[in-house]
Amino acid sequence: MKASPRPASGLLRLRIKPTAETQLRRGHPWLFAASIREQNRDGDLGELAAIYDRRDRFLALGLFDPESELRVRVLARGSPIPITQSWWRERLQEALRRREGLFDAATTGFRCIHGESDGWPGLVLDRYGQTLVLKLYTAAWGPRLSDILPLILEAVPSSRLVLRLSRNSLPTFRTAFKLEDAQVLSGDPPAQPPIFLESGLRFEADVLRGQKTGFFLDQRENRRRVEELSAGRDVLNVFSYTGGFSLYAARGGASSVMELDISEHALAGARRNFELNGALRPIADCQRSQIRADAFEWLHDAGGGRQFGLIVVDPPSLAKRASEKPSALAAYARLVDGALRRLRPGGYLVAASCSAHVSRGEFFETVQRVAGRGGAPFQMLQTTGHPPDHPAGFVEAEYLKCIYLRMAS
Repeated sequence: MKASPRPASGLLRLRIKPTAETQLRRGHPWLFAASIREQNRDGDLGELAAIYDRRDRFLALGLFDPESELRVRVLARGSPIPITQSWWRERLQEALRRREGLFDAATTGFRCIHGESDGWPGLVLDRYGQTLVLKLYTAAWGPRLSDILPLILEAVPSSRLVLRLSRNSLPTFRTAFKLEDAQVLSGDPPAQPPIFLESGLRFEADVLRGQKTGFFLDQRENRRRVEELSAGRDVLNVFSYTGGFSLYAARGGASSVMELDISEHALAGARRNFELNGALRPIADCQRSQIRADAFEWLHDAGGGRQFGLIVVDPPSLAKRASEKPSALAAYARLVDGALRRLRPGGYLVAASCSAHVSRGEFFETVQRVAGRGGAPFQMLQTTGHPPDHPAGFVEAEYLKCIYLRMAS
């Protein structure tokens, strides 16, 4: 890894447009290239950029990325401060302190750093037992890795640390820093996916090939709620991935659990997770089945007339950019409509969205509108958002939302 940049021509200084000034003062952590009015010189990847307003008053300091439209990710604001090793250490300790008391020995998988909302823009750190996974969403962190890695390994005891890279940043990491996705930066490569605990259940985390960092830790609280609702019910888990909701439902006393996913790799992971928990009587007694199929097609056109007492619909992001929001809302509507066709009277629908470009209001309104269109009365039980280890500190960070409905008997 290259050392942190040391520009020879002084601090990189940016002056920005009025709208961007207002956003930064309100705490927004991003500065886009189109918002820059003046720049004193070309900037290097990962160096610190100082941002000033029209009157040359200091606003913020952040990591500069000349290759991205998201040009600066803010680290500090208000007054100029030196970004030293001690500063990084204190910033890390702040993130860890926010999670003190959240988890006991029954949960050893959780998020330690949640990007911008913890003051580490474009950086995520997850823990799976003794394995850490560092996910980077911008190559601007490349020059800083030699500074922050020793601090992470010192503060969070572990047997290994795995690096995961976003698709957009991977080419730059390869060429500029000789780093690869799924590279083990500390410790030995895992012979098998690491095993961790969540609410006393055992799960494997596919830290080398799995989505995100290997497991969707953000749905933990919703999985616990599904467990509470599942006793005596036939449960359908749509977009089941590696069976998180399924295992909680089985432990909660579900009569049966069916998993629906198009990925055989994901379904195989779910089978292994059930095997890991086979000693628990409710899980061993639960009837299980899997369907490998397209969820949209199966809900509407296949599967016969089987009905369920609880259906979880938790698709991947359906709007990766703002222009995809209308099609995403239409897709959510189609999924909810298909799920309701298979829901027994008195049954529960649990519908989730992880699309940041679809707001809470838009998603909840879509689900309730489709439910109302079906003619059967329903009760909206609750809505949920981010768990405490995944805080959302600004609008664009509010990606996760979930709604619980109960249809009339």
